[in-house]
Amino acid sequence: MLQVNGVSLQYGSKKLFEDVNLKFTKGNCYGIIGANGAGKSTFLKILSGEIEPNKGDVTMDKNERMSVLAQDQNKFDGETVLRTVMLGHRRLIEIMDEKDALYARPDFSEADGERAAELESEFAELGGWEAESEAETLLNELDIPSSCHQMLMSELDAKQKVRVLLAQALFGNPDILLLDEPTNNLDLKTVRWLENYLLDFENTIIIVSHNRHFLNKVCTHICDVDFGKINLYLGNYDFWYQTSQLLARQQRDANKKAEQRAAELKDFIARFAANASKSRQATSRKKELEKLTITDFKPSLRKYPFIEFKFEREIGNDILCVENLTKEGYFHDLDFTVQKGDKVGILCNKSTSVTMLYDVLFGKVEPDKGTVKWGKTIKTSYFPLDNSEFFNGCELSLVQWLSQFSNDHYEEFLRGWLGRMLFSGEEALKQAKVLSGGEKVRCMLSKMMLEGGNFLILDEPTNHLDLESITSLNNALTAFKGNLLLTSHDQELMNTVCNRIIVLDGTKVYDKNVTFDEYIENI
Repeated sequence: MLQVNGVSLQYGSKKLFEDVNLKFTKGNCYGIIGANGAGKSTFLKILSGEIEPNKGDVTMDKNERMSVLAQDQNKFDGETVLRTVMLGHRRLIEIMDEKDALYARPDFSEADGERAAELESEFAELGGWEAESEAETLLNELDIPSSCHQMLMSELDAKQKVRVLLAQALFGNPDILLLDEPTNNLDLKTVRWLENYLLDFENTIIIVSHNRHFLNKVCTHICDVDFGKINLYLGNYDFWYQTSQLLARQQRDANKKAEQRAAELKDFIARFAANASKSRQATSRKKELEKLTITDFKPSLRKYPFIEFKFEREIGNDILCVENLTKEGYFHDLDFTVQKGDKVGILCNKSTSVTMLYDVLFGKVEPDKGTVKWGKTIKTSYFPLDNSEFFNGCELSLVQWLSQFSNDHYEEFLRGWLGRMLFSGEEALKQAKVLSGGEKVRCMLSKMMLEGGNFLILDEPTNHLDLESITSLNNALTAFKGNLLLTSHDQELMNTVCNRIIVLDGTKVYDKNVTFDEYIENI
């Protein structure tokens, strides 16, 4: 068991959380959620001992072992792949190294023999004889073949290193497992493998992740970092979201009723306090007013942008017809037709092929052959994977930047749109070139909303977004009445928005009216 006792952390005047008391118990998986900057990863570092809190402490049962997913991909470049995995159990490696050093001594003494016997006993207790086999199995299951096991980590590419570090964290059945964004840079197959692995894991898991599907799949509890506190909820992410929205709505309704009652009481007291015949009633209402409770809402770090895609021109029967479309090196002889109501998820192992397809469909790039025929009623709006052309070197303020894509150029109107996307006050006057990745995405979504397209093309729109923005985008695309093509690593987004899946592998290899989950179940 891992226990947090009265933990507080503050940097200067910024208070991340105060007086946190939590117990993390065996057999449960805890998802840590919160807005960007709320302190999720910092809290994991407190749990691991990397950061000391200002107050309080973290205690762990004696003899329990904690494992942490390493974030520095280059930390183990001088080690072999197999040894890097086994370094996840530091004590086991220490024993192995000490044993090897003892047995290599030319003047091996009786004392050395006694020490070696002690080490051999501890080695066996820790499962040392099966350790190498376990490490190899983990690597193989994560698509790191045996031919790579004795290579140096420096010889692997970034995606392979991520898998090796994941194997390192899982190695040796740790009692407590800390994972910070474990699905980053993993393909769908590996994410599914990790989900199943964690579902079978019998010890304690604590995860920070922006992957809602992953949190829903593996979590038994949610720890919400907000309001300077960390509150524990039973259930997965969706259950937390529904519960938190319900509680907030109930509190707002209760406040509204209390405020209305307070206004009625104040009015009565003002009118009849000096009336002798009504004085007793006025006094009674004063007492009721004093007891009336109106809850003060603390400011939340969690902010949901308002995203809504509307269009004026109705969609006709002819929407999009693609015939024999070819772009050498990306796809060839591609055929598909989009019908009314289709929200199409496009999948491909080669992400550059999808991006090229979208560029061709939008008219940014000419195909080598084939035709793209858009219906006369269709107005497209495109969210590209790379938005740098819109921002690099752009010295316009956000108000000026957004004005480029609007028919209404009044500052008040544009500020209203920016405010919906969480750019309020002075933030609306920032230069476009200094925006963060998430801010650029929110600006691009503002641009798309102003364009009023009835056919949306979106290439990885959740990149750089926090959970709150992803949730708002998800709700907007689900409610959208037009057509769309969507590619995203966010499985929840793909599953709840798309009603048709097309898979590319050079050409079209799959095309059915199914949800993303139905597609996954049948492959």
